[in-house]
Amino acid sequence: MTVRLPAAPPAVPQALHLSRLAQGAPGQWVALPGGGVRITALVGSQAGVPGPGWVVCLGGEAVVDLPLNNFVRLRATESYRVPPGEAWTALPVKAATVLLFIPD
Repeated sequence: MTVRLPAAPPAVPQALHLSRLAQGAPGQWVALPGGGVRITALVGSQAGVPGPGWVVCLGGEAVVDLPLNNFVRLRATESYRVPPGEAWTALPVKAATVLLFIPD
């Protein structure tokens, strides 16, 4: 006689609070689970993630310093696409600035 145990219930989906994740390691790019997406809570000038992709300001306000004396100002919910080969640096303008980087 074979005894069958009941199957374990499926895992309950959990939301990931991005701002809290970034605030856990301020000033560092933190990789989100399962991919190349990164997030940071800016506390000063911070080098950008190398490679092309999208920089998204989730909260606060930042200046993205670009080559050739160019810059982009990002407010909450605004984004900028970093082209291939472009180095960039982010600087917070307001407190609690959180940036998300989504690579191509």
